[in-house]
Amino acid sequence: MTGTLDHVMMRVADLETSLDWYQTHLDYEEKERYEGDGFTIAYLGPEDMHEDGAMLELTENDDDMEYEMGDAWGHIAVRVPEGELEDYYEQLMDEGVEDYRDPESCGGSYAFVKDPDGHEVEIVQRDYGALWSLDHTMIRVEDADEALGFWARKFEYVEPRSRWEASSFANYFMAPEDDADEGDVARTHVQLRRPRVHDGRRVGSSRRPGRRFADDWEHSCCVRPTTTAAPRVRRSV
Repeated sequence: MTGTLDHVMMRVADLETSLDWYQTHLDYEEKERYEGDGFTIAYLGPEDMHEDGAMLELTENDDDMEYEMGDAWGHIAVRVPEGELEDYYEQLMDEGVEDYRDPESCGGSYAFVKDPDGHEVEIVQRDYGALWSLDHTMIRVEDADEALGFWARKFEYVEPRSRWEASSFANYFMAPEDDADEGDVARTHVQLRRPRVHDGRRVGSSRRPGRRFADDWEHSCCVRPTTTAAPRVRRSV
């Protein structure tokens, strides 16, 4: 089965506060809302997002539980035009967003901010896709070969870009095969990150062995089957 990334879900403490943050700073609009038994879901995205672009799903549970951020989930990434990263980062600072990782600290090619719940939002430069649209979501994996094989077998994903090897981790960007062929499409990719290990020890990382999933992050992403007339049917993985 081939599948296009439909949405990325994050659990939030206060839905209205989070909606206001994404609507104010990223110009997102609420696409859908669902009131469930004990929870509320809102789907967000830019007004002019690509028809196959992924939405952001925010979920608030109707309880008083305090949620803990784990380390299995990494971040979402949103797009700004090439060459305008610093301008948009400064715009966010002027709007009151907390300075977290500015472009200079990231080599001038990307930056990071945090939303009200502490979720990391990466800002990347792309010459395609709507402003602030989701570019990719990053999840950490223990076994890269196993994770790559899962996405390849289950959803026919391939690596659309070269693997990026850093001193303490390796990144793998995956997307449906037609995305890889086209190169610069406006759909949303999946980034898998594997910590580098040397002599049985994780290199460049203070994290404990094993991935600890966050309470406030229920599923990494959701794909929908790719057919000639596929509705937005959500299947979580």
